[in-house]
Parts: sequence; C-alpha cells; structure tokens
Amino acid sequence: MNQKSASAPAAENKMGTMPIGRLLFNMSLPMMVSMLVQALYNIVDSIFVAKLSENALTAVSLAFPLQMLLIAVATGTGVGMNALLSRALGAKKTDEANKIASNAAFLYIISYIVFLILGFTVVKPFYASQIGNADVEIMEMGIDYLSTVMIFSMGLLAQICFERLLTSTGRTIFSMTSQLCGAITNIILDPILIFGLIGFPKMGVTGAAVATVIGQCVGALVSFTCNHKFNPDVSLQFRGFRPDGRIIRTIYAIGIPSIIMQSIGSVMTYSMNRILITFSSTATAVFGVYFKLQSFFFMPVFGLNNGITPIIAFNYGAQNRKRMVKTIKLSMATAFCIMLFGFLCFELVPQVLLGMFNASADMLTIGVPALRIIGIHYLLAWFGIICGTVFQALGKAVFSMIVSIMRQLVVLIPAAYVLAKFGGLHAVWWAFLTAEIMSLIVSLIFLFRTNRTIISKIPDGSDIL
Repeated sequence: MNQKSASAPAAENKMGTMPIGRLLFNMSLPMMVSMLVQALYNIVDSIFVAKLSENALTAVSLAFPLQMLLIAVATGTGVGMNALLSRALGAKKTDEANKIASNAAFLYIISYIVFLILGFTVVKPFYASQIGNADVEIMEMGIDYLSTVMIFSMGLLAQICFERLLTSTGRTIFSMTSQLCGAITNIILDPILIFGLIGFPKMGVTGAAVATVIGQCVGALVSFTCNHKFNPDVSLQFRGFRPDGRIIRTIYAIGIPSIIMQSIGSVMTYSMNRILITFSSTATAVFGVYFKLQSFFFMPVFGLNNGITPIIAFNYGAQNRKRMVKTIKLSMATAFCIMLFGFLCFELVPQVLLGMFNASADMLTIGVPALRIIGIHYLLAWFGIICGTVFQALGKAVFSMIVSIMRQLVVLIPAAYVLAKFGGLHAVWWAFLTAEIMSLIVSLIFLFRTNRTIISKIPDGSDIL
C-alpha cells in the first residue's frame, strides 16, 4: 500500500465532521449490503445442497460449529485491529496505525497455520462426536465438506484482514466490493460444481465447499487490490518486521472477547446439534436451516456494526461525545427495524422459508412452529447486538463477552436441555427467547455502567445517553 500522505486523511475528516445520519448511511450501508449478499449466498449454498438430499443438508449443518470457530477468530482479530486502528487514526498517530496493521496481518498468518493443522486432524473426530457411526453417508459428506473449508481457509482470513483495513479508514465501499465479488463467485460456482454443469465433474457437497473457498480467495484478491490502490492512510510494512508484543496484546485484549463470544456460538451450535440429534436428523436439519435463514436478518445488523465501530472508536479517540451518542442512538433504531422485519417473516411465512430448502413433510411439521417460536426473540436481540458493538469500540469488549457467555452457555443450552427432557422437541425452541430476555437485562446494566464511567465523562456537548 502507498505511504500515508502528509495531509489529514479524508477518512479522518469524514468520521470527525460529516453529519452523523449521513455518515452512518455512508459507512454502514455498503457493509450492510455486502453482509446481506453474504447471507444470501449462504442460503443459496444450502438450497443447492438440499437438492441433493436431506442428509446432504444435515452434513453441511453439522459443520457449522467449526466453521463458526474459523470465522470467530478471523472477525474477532479484525474487531481488535479495527477499534485500535481507528482510535490511532482519530488521534493522528500514523506510525502507530501502520504498526497495528502489520502486526494484525501477522496474526492472520499464524491463525491460518493453526486452522490448516486442524483441518487435517480434528474434522473426523468432530463429526463422530455428534452422530457417532449412526449414518455413514452424513459422516463422509460432512468430512469432505469441512476439511476443504478449513484446509483452504487462507482466502477467508486474508479477505477479512484486508476488508477490516478498509473499514478502519472509512472506505467501506471497497469492502463491500470485495464481499460482493466473493459472494457472486460462490453463487455462480455452486450449481456448476455441485451438479457438474458445463463440463465440470459432479462434486456434490464437496463442490459447495470448493465454490466457497474460491469465492473467498476472489474476495481476498479484490480487497488486497483495493487496499493497495485506494487506501493511503495505512501501510503494511514487513521489511525488517518484528512482532510487537504490546500491539498484539492490545489487539487481542479487544479482539479475544469477540473471538470468545463467537466461539461460544460454535459451542452452542455443537451442543444444540447433540440435543436435537436425539430426536431425529430432521430436527438437526431444521436447526441448520434456521441458522442459514437467521443470517439473512442478523448479517445486515453485523454489517451495521462494522460501520459504526470505527465511527464510535474514532470519535472516542477525538473526545467527541455528542457524535458518539448520536451514532449509538441511530444504529439502535436501524437495527430494530431490521430485526422487526425478520420477526414478521418468521411469524407470517415460515412454510415459504422452509420450502426453499426442499423441506419434506416431516421438516415442515417440525420447522414451521420452530421458526415462529424462535422468531419472537428477534424483538429483543437487536439491543444486545448494538450494545456489544459499543462496548467493543470503547475498549470494554469483556462486557460483550460476559453477556454472550451468559446468554448462550449459562442460559440457552441448559434451558434447551431441560425443555427437551420435560417438554419434548417443540419446547426446545423456547430456550432462545429465555436466553434473550437475560441478555437484554444484562446489556442494559452494562450500558448504564459504560455511560457513567466513560461516555458521560467525555467533555463534549450536552447529550447524555
């Protein structure tokens, strides 16, 4: 990438001076669109796989926990880099920003080596721990799919690294471009490689994994090119590079809580799969379909988060409380509208949503009431998601981690287990609402504390959260 110019960067001026409503739209909309496309291609991926068989859909669904772990490490490291880098840019510490970017890139390389090893060693025992030897076909398809995704995960890690560099400097339009390129590549290749079209061999479930990996590599190449050509604010400097322990510790101090939060999601998914498989593989497939569908509503909110994190962090570094507070309020209103739409879809047309996945009569019987019950918690979930982003941007990511642990491990899984034992499969789905109520209460407590100890002490403006 080019060296940063001597003049003040446009991204700094934008995040510090542009009207908040316009800035939120400018920063977040590209990320929301790109995340929506990401969700769309995840759904399309499963729609094509479901056309092979319900077992194929189940095999891909059972891969979620390790896939989520991979994404957790990639995005969590990005959270730490993003918040730290935006703060340095807000304080006009150019050299520090370059060191942060270079050390973060080093961490992504180390992460890939770890997942490469895991791809060769843990996939088979991971599947065996969920289904044993009950279904050899599901086991074989799942191992082929997940091994491919993990062994060739360098594309995903590189893509997220370079995208977060773009986001940190306010260039979300280029981040959106790279995501779109990767997603469209995956969507095009999915039917070609799964079903063996236009002369390609029919690869089945493995074809879905190969299409995903190629899409990620395309996205990585595009995001690298955008950084090199259009991001003069940050330079990756590896000549004479030595890891900086102070920077790495700071990145992980912010990022590890995010990694843990998303890894908890991996543990939750794994545990739910084990609970549901005791009823039937169809119940597990329904849960897998739900996870694909919910991404269509949650991913845009996560895109909103990616847009507001650098705004909050930048203005925190610049000690501008009024802009921070307005960003938080507008993002909460936006997130609520998105999640309300998700709630309405799950309540009004669950059979249509399931029908996209070639749902059998058994899947519809289980899935329709399941989606309607789970959908209720959407009316609460938006608040905890935005609060978690605020905590991370202000260096209090441990609050987000505590909320996530309590919601998914302390409440959700035990509640699901107890409800399964005493209420059967239909009762299991109420665990989601139970956990979200707890999340709302704890998030409120932490938000009031963050306002009292950090936000209200910034001597800027008169707005109080």
